[in-house]
This record gives sequence, structure tokens and C-alpha cells, in this order.
Amino acid sequence: MINTTIIPAFKRGVKFRFDAVRDAWVLLAPEKLFMPDEIAVEILKLVDGARSIDAIVDDLTARFEAPRDVIGTDVAMILDDLSSRGAIQL
Repeated sequence: MINTTIIPAFKRGVKFRFDAVRDAWVLLAPEKLFMPDEIAVEILKLVDGARSIDAIVDDLTARFEAPRDVIGTDVAMILDDLSSRGAIQL
């Protein structure tokens, strides 16, 4: 399990932006393109290099009607996956 006090950040060269051509949010990494689902997009919008995983979970819990532990699990899984793919630094 990920330490929730960690502050996630995009790795150098990784960009998260809305792509008008695809009409979707994309995560661009060197020689890679990720098309995150709606849940991942909401999480990635909060990755700013200053906010901890706990703070991200708190923000999402306040905005969406889901238990904090469910949101926390989703956030941890998505960030861990993107970290293993080289897009997020934990």
C-alpha cells in the first residue's frame, strides 16, 4: 500500500492536458500516450506536486458521494499504476 502522505508529481517530460483532437484528457510521456478514464482524470487534475495523496482523497471525498476508503483505494491504485509506467513520481 502507498504511503498516503507522499506528494505525487508528474515525472519530468510528462504532460497532462485536454486534447481537442481526441476530445479527451491525455497523459503524454516520452514516447507514450495514456488515455485515462474519468476517475483517473479527476485524480490527475489534483496532482500538482504540492498536494499529498491524503489531500487528494479528501478533495475527492468532498466532491463525490463515495466512502473515503473506496476513493482512497482508487487513488492509490491509479497513482501506483502510473508510477510503475513511468508517468508519476511517488
